[in-house]
Amino acid sequence: MKFINTHSHVYLSEFDKDRYDVIERARLEGVEKILLPDIDAAHRSKIKKTLTDFPDICVPMLGIHPTSVTETFEAELIDFDAHLQNDTPCAIGEIGLDLYWDTTFLEEQKIVCVHQIRAAQKHNKPIVIHVRNAFDEIFELLETLQIPQFSGVFHCFSGTAEQAQKAIDMGFYLGIGGVVTFKNAGLDTVVRTLDLDKIVLETDDPWLTPAPYRGKRNEPSYVRYVANKLAEIFSCSVEDVARITTANAQKLFSV
Repeated sequence: MKFINTHSHVYLSEFDKDRYDVIERARLEGVEKILLPDIDAAHRSKIKKTLTDFPDICVPMLGIHPTSVTETFEAELIDFDAHLQNDTPCAIGEIGLDLYWDTTFLEEQKIVCVHQIRAAQKHNKPIVIHVRNAFDEIFELLETLQIPQFSGVFHCFSGTAEQAQKAIDMGFYLGIGGVVTFKNAGLDTVVRTLDLDKIVLETDDPWLTPAPYRGKRNEPSYVRYVANKLAEIFSCSVEDVARITTANAQKLFSV
């Protein structure tokens, strides 16, 4: 079986002591590619170092996470634009809106998000959207752009079945990770309304660790447990989940 993990922060300091072993465990589970979402200018050197160390399996994105948007957002946009001229990311991400921690910079988050979506259009790149406590706001923003069909994924999807269908109708895939294994999250009920050909796998490590390791550090190899749960939900084999979601990721991210 071959998997593509479409969302991993394996470049972060949580993995500094055992990154090589973590990557090797992913390989042993059949993970062929690990996509690295960007956070902000301060993290790009860490991503670059990880790409240098693991060039055959790690693939970069470029983006400004909404929680990194502050009153200094213009400096972040300048750094983003400069890197986009010289780098070759597989996607623009992760971008979006986050109103869970702080609502102070909502308007700035919108400005930064739109800037990056327009950059993705210009460079023919998919977008990876982070949305937390902001589904109404992100859909409103996307609709105002009047783009006939988007290319991208709603990362770590946590919305309702109706919101899932709305995202799919706009052209998005849904990124499903460890939350689908949580007993009381309700995401499994939403996923049952979907088709596998609209799903990509992710871990979002080091966070959101799937069962049976919930509460411990997440890692890229645990994408297998997400696939196991999806096989249970769709009453199919894990091999089918791997085949279909890998094809989805290859199509979306050109990897």
